Amino acid sequence: MLSDLRRRARKVGLSPGTIVFTGERRTEHARVTVTDFDQATLQEVEIAQAEECARFKDSETVSWIDVVGLHDVTLIEQMGDVFSIHPLVLEDIAHPGQRAKLEEHENYLFIVLRAIGLGPEGLAEEEQMSLIVGRNYLLTFQERPSAMFDSVRQRIQTSRGRVRRMGVDYLAYALLDAIVDQYFVVLEDIGEDLEELEEVLLESPGPDCLETLHDLRKEVMTIRRAVWPIREMLNVVLRGETPVFDPGTLPYLRDLQDHTLHVMDIVEDFRDLQTGLMELYLSSNSQRTNEVMKVLTIIATLFIPLTFVAGVYGMNFEFMPELHWMYGYPTFWGVILLITGVQLYYMWRKGWF
Repeated sequence: MLSDLRRRARKVGLSPGTIVFTGERRTEHARVTVTDFDQATLQEVEIAQAEECARFKDSETVSWIDVVGLHDVTLIEQMGDVFSIHPLVLEDIAHPGQRAKLEEHENYLFIVLRAIGLGPEGLAEEEQMSLIVGRNYLLTFQERPSAMFDSVRQRIQTSRGRVRRMGVDYLAYALLDAIVDQYFVVLEDIGEDLEELEEVLLESPGPDCLETLHDLRKEVMTIRRAVWPIREMLNVVLRGETPVFDPGTLPYLRDLQDHTLHVMDIVEDFRDLQTGLMELYLSSNSQRTNEVMKVLTIIATLFIPLTFVAGVYGMNFEFMPELHWMYGYPTFWGVILLITGVQLYYMWRKGWF
């Protein structure tokens, strides 16, 4: 939340439609890859200049233009000029903090959603994915290189499935499906971490458990924030309010909607499990504290009468017969042991230990 506010603060005073990249500063060059295909042909090229994409705008084949690197604002502006994209849309593309949404424009459909994958340290990392779905072209804008769409590329290259036989709307569905499928991969990893954490909490809960639980909670909330708007977005498409999607593609989108609902169910289950683990952590710590207090209480209870006896015989009275009695010292220890034994037996009978 705070990072998003800081990003927006960079745009204070600028006019609407001004393209300002508000994500992490990067030094690598942006990359544009074009995959142009139909059922019989396939062409994959890497484009050096945005103007070279103009020939794919009105081609009869399906053209998937993948732009990796939102930090190159000039490239985004050039792509906007080539495909006549509204400046406010370009501004949203360059701002990685956008909420998932769907906007219908005159010649294209603008889709923004959050893609989530596992980072190098095994933690969930999110990035913004923007899609421009035109008549026969589809533009994707990614923050950084990823393998999220490799399965779709492989299906195109090997002509497996329906993607080569269908139109650009089915390609958009395939990319959305790949993003949602990645949620399940992240959730599976979170589920395994939660199972391990539960075992640790049952055996030896420590401060590290609370930190791990907090990290897992943030990951689950990240997925929840990402998938919730996708469900609403798909509802709009399935109501037939977007002519970009052919009626033959709607059954696949309904299946994708079922996947998002499944993700939401898993997320809610994980939230309930995390609440239970937090309660388990607190109860385990409370139980350990009670055990310590019980031991200290028993020790204090044992020493209260012993301290009284020792205090009596530690007083400097002149006339104390036991002080001059030959068996006074052994008798003192006998009384001490007797009192201790009686107390221990009483506590044992009561089941206090």
